[in-house]
Amino acid sequence: EGNAPLLYPMGVGQLEQIEVGPGRVLLIGGAPGAGKTALTMQLIVDALRLDESLRVCVCNIEMTPQVLMERQLARVCDIDLTTIRKRQIDATQTDLLQNGMATLKDIADRLCFVRPPYNLKSVAEAADEFTARLIVLDYIQRIPPPGSHSDKRGSVDASMSYLRNFADADVGVIVVAAVARQKDSRGRSTYAGDSLSLASFRESSELEFGADDAYILVPNGGESVTLRHLKARHSEPRDIQLTFERNVQRFEPVSVVRTETKLSSYLAAAWRSTDNAPDEEDVSDE
Repeated sequence: EGNAPLLYPMGVGQLEQIEVGPGRVLLIGGAPGAGKTALTMQLIVDALRLDESLRVCVCNIEMTPQVLMERQLARVCDIDLTTIRKRQIDATQTDLLQNGMATLKDIADRLCFVRPPYNLKSVAEAADEFTARLIVLDYIQRIPPPGSHSDKRGSVDASMSYLRNFADADVGVIVVAAVARQKDSRGRSTYAGDSLSLASFRESSELEFGADDAYILVPNGGESVTLRHLKARHSEPRDIQLTFERNVQRFEPVSVVRTETKLSSYLAAAWRSTDNAPDEEDVSDE
């Protein structure tokens, strides 16, 4: 029919590459402390800011809504999280704080949080009542599905089946997942980025099989992190380079600078050495 699929904007710059929309399941993994929750909350808050029709339901089993929103307040205000958490705002930060509060107030009525008990039945009921178009589960290994299951793996497998049903009901789903340590080249257990893969998602292979896109957040040292794109069902995988300012819980895309490869340098030098190459003063900037 010529209609493009509906996708919710997740941010600016390289973050625009992240595809989330009705019928899609996005999987985000990472080691403990890598910033999975911070990134996920940034994506959904910015999506709410960019799309005024979007409604989001969040199930987070580790942090209260107050803590999650304090983190976002620090980000949108550009005020250190500790300052906000300890209520130590000074006079020079009042305007920044008020602007940040206004930003979050504009999206507050389109964002809801699931109350205990934290299970998929509660998530489904809350999302239905709120008419959410996007559901966030953080993190999936601790949000049980209905029924009894023989072990943790069976529980997570069943959860992924339910989430595909959620997506088939024309809802977007973001799944945050823990990853397991992998063996490096020396046989040591590690969370190092070059050791993590689709097989790293803890408890279940169904997570990566059921997701449309799968990313793992990998620290590179300092503020540099890579959002490794390990699976892309509808496109080609494209890693995203980011910086993570932990004091304000903000991820920023790194500008991509195109560099000349060794091959292109060699070809350019060879061309300049031929009789056909134009004089430098005859070459335009283009």
